[in-house]
This record gives sequence, structure tokens and C-alpha cells, in this order.
Amino acid sequence: MELPTIKNRLLAAGLAMLCLTGLSLLPGCYYDKEELLYPPTANCDTANVTFSGTVQPLIQANCLACHSTAAGQGGIILEGHANVVIRANDGKLMGTLNHASGFSPMPKNGQKLAACDIQRVQTWINAGAPNN
Repeated sequence: MELPTIKNRLLAAGLAMLCLTGLSLLPGCYYDKEELLYPPTANCDTANVTFSGTVQPLIQANCLACHSTAAGQGGIILEGHANVVIRANDGKLMGTLNHASGFSPMPKNGQKLAACDIQRVQTWINAGAPNN
């Protein structure tokens, strides 16, 4: 068996350093970037978002079967503006709609709402969650 020459050792060390350097330059995992996973919808109209015209119908269609006064699942009531504002202000509304870590994804056992619908709810919250 022949011993490696100094030249071969240096070449091997150089290649190892090149590989390690190359790996360190790779970007982070694609899947940990929310804006890449859930890009804002370009054609999403958020100009006239209101509670009564936008947010309430979404909640009625997707949430009230479980989170009405009658059902009251999980102790969360989303009936009426005042109850929705409580969950908007404590961050639970957006956390659950975005399926964020640490929140119970909603609708339970259902598909995540469309990105545009989530964007509209966020627009309403950013506007101060007005009752209109």
C-alpha cells in the first residue's frame, strides 16, 4: 500500500474545505419561510374590508358551527363583533387562521382558508378591527 503524498493530502484537504465552504453558503430551508409558503395574493382586493361585509361572513361560513354561543367548543365564541375583536387582539384569530406554531389550526380538520381571505382578515385587524 502506497502512502499518500503531501500533494495528494493537500488536494484532499483543499477539496474538503471547498465542500464545507460551499455547504455553509447554502440558504436556509425553503420551508421555514412563511412568505414563500403563503405568498400574498396579488389579485386580492383589500381596499374595502369591513367586519359586516368581509370578516363576519368568513367567520359565519367557517367558524360558527363550532364557535357559536350554542356550540362554544374550546371556550371560544366568535359570534358578534365584540367576541371576534377579543380573539383578534390576543393574536389567536390570526394564529389559528395562519396555522402558526403554538396555535390550533382552524378550521379544525379542514383546509386552511384561502390566502386572500386570511389577508383580508389581517387587513381588518390592522385597521383597528372596526365595527362596520
